[in-house]
Amino acid sequence: MRETISYIESRASLRPCVAVVLGSGLSGFLSSVENPQEIPYADIPGWPASTVPGHAGKLVFGTLGRTPGAILAGRSHLYEGHDAKSVTLGVRVLAALGVKTLILTNAAGAIREDLTPGELVVLSDHVNLQGTNPLIGPNDDSLGPRFPDMTDVYSPRLRALARDAAARLGFRVREGVYAAMLGPSYETPAEIRFLRAIGCDLVGMSTVPEAIAARHAGLEILAISCVTNWAAGVKPGAIHHAEVLERGNEAASRLARLLPLVVQSLAAPEPSHG
Repeated sequence: MRETISYIESRASLRPCVAVVLGSGLSGFLSSVENPQEIPYADIPGWPASTVPGHAGKLVFGTLGRTPGAILAGRSHLYEGHDAKSVTLGVRVLAALGVKTLILTNAAGAIREDLTPGELVVLSDHVNLQGTNPLIGPNDDSLGPRFPDMTDVYSPRLRALARDAAARLGFRVREGVYAAMLGPSYETPAEIRFLRAIGCDLVGMSTVPEAIAARHAGLEILAISCVTNWAAGVKPGAIHHAEVLERGNEAASRLARLLPLVVQSLAAPEPSHG
């Protein structure tokens, strides 16, 4: 990881305090980044490649409003053959560079019938069904504790900021529990019935390893799902990745409006009580 960090520091002068991970079809948010400095993943030593359509595959430094930030335009996934430590390398590197707040985004299928494709849902919790954990193995105490608490993985404060920002923009974001599956096949209708029975509202193939690694590192986390489709069996019809990307593009403009407001709220001074 030291070689990775040294290379990034040699290519980017800005030191971020907030980072955003963009999921499938959500790279349109990059247009809101000012003074961008881009580093292709392929150039970064030790960085896993992102091979999935809809992921730009680059690390972008720049400002969001007046806040220095870093954007992972695309992520790697377990189903691509990466292990959990590789999938979370980016999060750990960003934490080492000084990031304190992590905003995760993803494309997700709706298990709850009242969630509509194209809307944004803030994650309140998750269920890890991927069969692995990025903290398996000897613990590096310099990165975080052996047994990190996962009670409030997704910060109640940041969730409230996201709801307030959406209200100012004239739309609502609801909250939901995200089920992380290994993939890459979409779930069966029976699996979706199981996920509904255990309290899940959304399903996807990412985000949770990054959230665990970020929590381990002491970062404050916000995660936002773009509902791109109804999960298998919720509505008639098959699921196609091209349609997932199309719905992601439709939601990208809404996300691009929401995230800068959330970041601006992070930078706002605390109200005086004197």
